[in-house]
Amino acid sequence: MPNLRDRRPSTRYAVALAGVAVLLAAGACAGPDGVHDDGRPAVLTTFTVLADMTRNVAGDHVRVESVTRPGAEIHTYEPTPSDLVRGAGADLLLDNGLGLEGWLAQFSERVEAPTATLSEGVETIPITAGADRGAPNPHAWMSPDNALVYVDNIAAALSDLDPAHARDYAANAADYKEEIRAIGADLRADLERVPPQRRALVTCEGAFSYLARDAGLSERYLWPVNADSEGTPQQIASVVEFVSARDVPAVFCESTVNDGAQRQVAAETGARLGRPLYVDSLSGPDGPVPTYLDLLRHDAAAITDGLTREETL
Repeated sequence: MPNLRDRRPSTRYAVALAGVAVLLAAGACAGPDGVHDDGRPAVLTTFTVLADMTRNVAGDHVRVESVTRPGAEIHTYEPTPSDLVRGAGADLLLDNGLGLEGWLAQFSERVEAPTATLSEGVETIPITAGADRGAPNPHAWMSPDNALVYVDNIAAALSDLDPAHARDYAANAADYKEEIRAIGADLRADLERVPPQRRALVTCEGAFSYLARDAGLSERYLWPVNADSEGTPQQIASVVEFVSARDVPAVFCESTVNDGAQRQVAAETGARLGRPLYVDSLSGPDGPVPTYLDLLRHDAAAITDGLTREETL
């Protein structure tokens, strides 16, 4: 169960807060996304994946919004004044934790609402390279098994916020967990189609450690966590050597990062560049992954297609 942490703004950012105060005065009756307050509690999540998961548990009892928009890069996001306004109007802030949101500490200083960390209780995998070596890989939601822990934490946080509807949150969480379990079983079945000699997942960011673990895939990536030092000559050379030695048929990149370095790997090895994978953000409602469950389905299909395509020609 996540611990709700009370946050109070410091005086450190008084000048910035003064500007936010003006915006708050202009939209005093607005909810977290600028819409009229309808009386329901307002829950703000740090990114779109968590927002979708929370909506599935919350039902119609709360209003749920995401700080970041579809397609945003979560690691290096810089909150805007309007984000701070939404934070000031929230009754609960839900974050991933594990160092994912590098901007969270500064943002939460301006948020008076309690905060719950949804990754609390998952079995983490350490980062094995780079400046963050040894730190937990923050992309824990990419494992359907871990997602069940997220859902339990969401239900607990919502029940603490709104005890009158705790029974509904528990029921919604149970139903949603059944959907996640079914997707997890399908995902494993899809990835089991990949021949043993091709069971290597090569990506731009090391965001698939949990998915690779669940599916029995070996993992290789250009950089461990999205940062400024992405796609260095040393990173590219190391992955080129791995892909060539293993005869990996396809390499992948995430939807929120530049795929130039991975295109170079593909060009030097003859591997295909597979369809973009989704991790840190959902798509818009008309895109390929408007929900978390769609994200899991899409990524499993893209990986399976990329690593088996020659087998089906």
